[in-house]
Amino acid sequence: MAYEKEKTVLISSWIISVVLLILFVPKNKIRNAHVAFLFKQAITWLFGLIVVEKGLITYPIRFFKKANKASFTFEYFVYPTLCTLFNIHYPEKKSNLIKLLFYFFHTSLIVVFEYYAVKKTRLITYPKWRWYWSFITIWGTYYISRIYYRWFFRDSINHEGEMSG
Repeated sequence: MAYEKEKTVLISSWIISVVLLILFVPKNKIRNAHVAFLFKQAITWLFGLIVVEKGLITYPIRFFKKANKASFTFEYFVYPTLCTLFNIHYPEKKSNLIKLLFYFFHTSLIVVFEYYAVKKTRLITYPKWRWYWSFITIWGTYYISRIYYRWFFRDSINHEGEMSG
């Protein structure tokens, strides 16, 4: 069957994302998870459409080929899932070094997976893009989502010192 590896990666990405959400979002943080997930979807929808419409990145193998050129799996489910886990488990009371490492780990995780997808599959191609642009934009969207998350839950932060669900 053509593109068997790509289909396996796409389906596995969905399954792993669902399992991660079920296992790592505590019941008392479901509302927080919804906010983080939906906000990241909004950001990736905008940036994802810009980069594919400008021809910087292409997704040759994807669901909903006629709907838009972005990857529904990555832009609307995998990245928002990982950003949700990032925000839910953010080390709010830790040192700035730990926070920096947290950003670095989460961003690197996505970039390594994306780089693998570029090199080993036909899921993503970089006509006018480089891995470090992914690193910078993913870090930036994580930062923007963190600002929004803190703003949205500011009363929880101010009254309890730590976010509650």
